[in-house]
Amino acid sequence: MRSHRRPFFVALGGLALVAMLAYPFLQDRGPRLAPPQEGGVLKVATRNAATTYYLDRHRRAAGPEHDLVSRFAESHDWRVEWQLVDTTAEVLEALEAGEVHLAAAGLTHLPARDERFARGPAHTGIVEQLVCHREDRPLPRRLDELAEWEIRVTARSSYAERLKSLVNHQTGLRFQEDPRSTESLLAAVANREFDCAVADSNIVRMTRRHFPHLEVALNLTAEENLGWYLARDQEALAGRALAWMQGETGRTAREAMHQRYYGYLGEFDFVDLRALNERIEERLPRFLEHFLAAETETGLPADLLAALAYQESHWDPAAVSPTGVRGIMMLTRRTAASLGVDDRLDPAAAIDGGARYLADRHRRLPDDIPEPDRTYLALASYNIGRGHVLDAQALARELGRNPHSWADMKEVLPLKADRRYYPRTRYGYARGYEPVHYVERIRNYRDVIRRALESRAPPGEGARSARADRVDDSATG
Repeated sequence: MRSHRRPFFVALGGLALVAMLAYPFLQDRGPRLAPPQEGGVLKVATRNAATTYYLDRHRRAAGPEHDLVSRFAESHDWRVEWQLVDTTAEVLEALEAGEVHLAAAGLTHLPARDERFARGPAHTGIVEQLVCHREDRPLPRRLDELAEWEIRVTARSSYAERLKSLVNHQTGLRFQEDPRSTESLLAAVANREFDCAVADSNIVRMTRRHFPHLEVALNLTAEENLGWYLARDQEALAGRALAWMQGETGRTAREAMHQRYYGYLGEFDFVDLRALNERIEERLPRFLEHFLAAETETGLPADLLAALAYQESHWDPAAVSPTGVRGIMMLTRRTAASLGVDDRLDPAAAIDGGARYLADRHRRLPDDIPEPDRTYLALASYNIGRGHVLDAQALARELGRNPHSWADMKEVLPLKADRRYYPRTRYGYARGYEPVHYVERIRNYRDVIRRALESRAPPGEGARSARADRVDDSATG
C-alpha cells in the first residue's frame, strides 16, 4: 500500500509547491473585475492634466480622455466611475491590480505595455519632442548634440524609457527623472530652471500658448499613438472599445474632442503691440461707448473692461471658439443665461454682461484684499473659476505666502498643475499658469489702451476710463 501512496503524496506536495510559488503572482494581479453590464459602472483610471481630465471654471469635468470615455460609456448605457491618480505609472498599476476596467490617461501604445495589458483603441497621433528655451545657445538639432544639456523627464514615464534606450548609443547624453508632471517641467524650462524637457507633441502645443519661449529642438520619435489600455482578461471589452472608436459614433466623438481641445492652438495670437495699436484705431471706437456705459454701471474702469475684451476676442463681436464661447466677451451659454444676456453676439449686451460677471467675481473676494490685487484675483477667477482660485489661496496659506497678494498668488497658482500640490486641493488639477499669463496680458493691454485714450481726451478732462486709479498697475508685481 505504501508504494501506491507515495506518488499521490509526491504529486500533492508538488501541487502545493506550485501553489506557494504562484501565490505572490496571483496576489499581485488582484481581484478581477467583471465586465460592465447594461446600466452598470465602467471603472476608469486617469490623471489630472489638461490633456486628460480636469475640472473647468464651472467645476464640470472636462478633458480629452474624459470626453471620449464619457461618450463610449453613454453609447453602452454605463456610468463612469473615475479613479484619479498622480502619474501614468500609477494609472497602469491600478489597471494591473484589477481596480479598474480601463486606463485612459494619454498613454502611448508601446510594445512593453502590450505585453502587460490588452491594447485598446488609439485616438491621437503624437511624437515625443525635446523642448528647450528658445533664447538659449544654439539649440540641439541632432541626438549627437545633446551632451552637456541638462534634460529632465517625468519619472517612470515613457520619456524616461526612451532616453534610457538612447543613453547607450549617444556619448554624453544625460538626463534626470523628476517627480513633477510633464506640464510642470515645461513651465520650469520656460522659467530657465534647467535646459530641456521631453513631452508629447499634444502637450507641447497646448503649453506653448502660455509659454511662448518654449521651442521644439527635435523630435525623438516617429509618430506614435495615444490610446487606451485594458486588463489582460478584458479582451472582450477591449474589442468593444475598438469597435466603438472605429465606428461612426466613435469617429464623431474623436473629431469633436480634437476640435475642442486642439483645433484652435495654431490660431493663438500672442501679445503683439503693433496689432493692438491697429485695433485701437480700427475697432475700439465702435465699442468704446459700451465700455463706458459698463463702467458707469459696475464701477470697473472702461480701459480695464476693454483690455479684458481684447484678451477674450480682439474686439471681434462675432468671435466663436470651438469650445462654444462666443461674442466680444467670449461668454459661455451658461454664463450668459445667468446674466440675462440673450444674444452673446450683441456687443452692448455682451459687454454689459461680461462687466457684471467680472464685478461679481470682484465682489465675492474678501473685503480686506486691497487694490490692485483685488482686481487681478477677480480676473484670475473670471478666467479659471472661483473654486480654483480659492484652492490656490489655501495653498498659499499652507506655504506661508499671502493669499491676498497677486505677487505671491501668481507664483502659487501654477502649483495647481503640479502633482505635488493639486491632489490635496478641493477642485484638483487646473492649468494654474494660464490665469497668471491671462492677467499679465490684460495688464499689458490695459496700459497701451489707457495711454491711447488719455492722449485723445479733451484738455483738462483726462480719460474718463482712467479715473478709477484704484486699479493702478504700478502698485504690485
